[in-house]
Amino acid sequence: MVAVGISDLPLVSGHPVLDLVNTVEPRSPGPPERDHLARPADLLVWARRAGVVDDAEADAIAGTWAGDPAAADRSLRAAVEIRESAYAALAAALAAEPHDVTANGRGAEGARLAGHWAAAVGRARLDPGGTSPIRVTVGTEVDSLVVDRLAYSAVDLLSTVDLRHLRACPLDDGGCGWLFLDRSRNGSRRWCAMGDCGAQAKARRLTARRRAARVSGKD
Repeated sequence: MVAVGISDLPLVSGHPVLDLVNTVEPRSPGPPERDHLARPADLLVWARRAGVVDDAEADAIAGTWAGDPAAADRSLRAAVEIRESAYAALAAALAAEPHDVTANGRGAEGARLAGHWAAAVGRARLDPGGTSPIRVTVGTEVDSLVVDRLAYSAVDLLSTVDLRHLRACPLDDGGCGWLFLDRSRNGSRRWCAMGDCGAQAKARRLTARRRAARVSGKD
């Protein structure tokens, strides 16, 4: 997967936290070639596109961050910590398929995520739920709204994800390593996007076959 910038970064995973994980290219255990969350403004653009905040909330956050750049920087650092904690747990789960995904996050990454989640819960509000007796409202303070929602959503995903549907775009076959939920009827989705990594892999295989055929024809 190759994107020009955060504004056109594909959201193909099926979950906002997985889309957060996929803000680096390639997504692998080593250092990424490109991190699309380089500035607080990138985080805010992404959060709006991913549905973490609505337009009015994004405008309020932009105003708050403009007046308090330190708060903006803290939010960016926290979002990146949540991203990497979630990836560490999910990657380990894909490798080992344990019963408890959160067990893979019990080291430093897990401790950071737990801290962000606890802070988010501490700032959450309980409201009448309409069709339910009660509703948890996460993100009640403008300067921490994005981070609180990401932390809460990350823990929810890690504690409920069905590993049978979790996939990684195959790095060994030329994919980007992005994570996604396979909700296809027969569970056959292999690429983050068939029109991107899938098409590139198909083109490489075709080129290799043609090269092999040419070499064979010379023998």
